[in-house]
Amino acid sequence: MFKRWLGEAFLWGAGWKMDGERPSEQRYVIIAAPHTSNWDMPFMFAMAFVYDIPVRWMGKHTLFEGRFGPFFRWMGGMPIVRHRTAGVVEQMIEHFENESSLVLMVPAEGTRGHVEYWKSGFYHIARGADVPVCLSYLDFGKKVGGIGPMIRMTGDIRADMDKIRAFYEGKQGFCPENVGEIRLREEDIEGYVQGDAEDLDVVERLASSL
Repeated sequence: MFKRWLGEAFLWGAGWKMDGERPSEQRYVIIAAPHTSNWDMPFMFAMAFVYDIPVRWMGKHTLFEGRFGPFFRWMGGMPIVRHRTAGVVEQMIEHFENESSLVLMVPAEGTRGHVEYWKSGFYHIARGADVPVCLSYLDFGKKVGGIGPMIRMTGDIRADMDKIRAFYEGKQGFCPENVGEIRLREEDIEGYVQGDAEDLDVVERLASSL
């Protein structure tokens, strides 16, 4: 209740409206885009609070070891140990396999600045865990944000990304000049085999994950 009130108060004060409905699925990856500013985070969390979506997000494990560790966990943080034998993608797939309810929020651009490619970790996590990808957005031009469609990643990366590109077309980030092309590096890899996404070794090599 407190989180919902906090989220509604924040969005009301900013003059924002919400669009879309809370997904009925219990396990999915949710994309947060476009990601062009530090302001994206409070807006995304405010909307998650209002929708009552218990989003989780990944952070380096050392982030949770200090005095703010409990707060970051309360906010949905999931420690990631990058030096583990299992890479980030595989660790997230393990979490999905072991939890009956998990909503993983991923800023697919990976950074606030302009990028040539999106990070493809979200794609391979969703494929490996056999969960859908939910498209959420912030449109600072219209002061509207919310939840879009659920999409299953089929392994046909170009076709799947075409659907994602179509959804995000025209949605304006806080810093429009920082919005990069919605494209994965795999789309430009000559001879990329769609089925290789099933192989985590290949995934780690191609995904440039997170």
